[in-house]
Amino acid sequence: MGPDEARRVEALLRKLGIQGVVAPIDPDNATGEWRVYDTADPHARTDMTAAALAAVAGRLPEDDPPPSGPTRGFVVPPKE
Repeated sequence: MGPDEARRVEALLRKLGIQGVVAPIDPDNATGEWRVYDTADPHARTDMTAAALAAVAGRLPEDDPPPSGPTRGFVVPPKE
């Protein structure tokens, strides 16, 4: 992830009402892995990536239940 993607992720988190700062694990290496933290200060931050992912997943709509019967085709009655 890069800075542009991080800004988009932060915008999505804010839109969903989830607090967090997206930043690289190593502040001196923006090309490395990025995480979600509670604050931007690299010396006082706590990784909250798992909680942010769970919060995003909790705001996604439930999938519709699978159909309980045929959804396409024809019903051919048996010959008697």
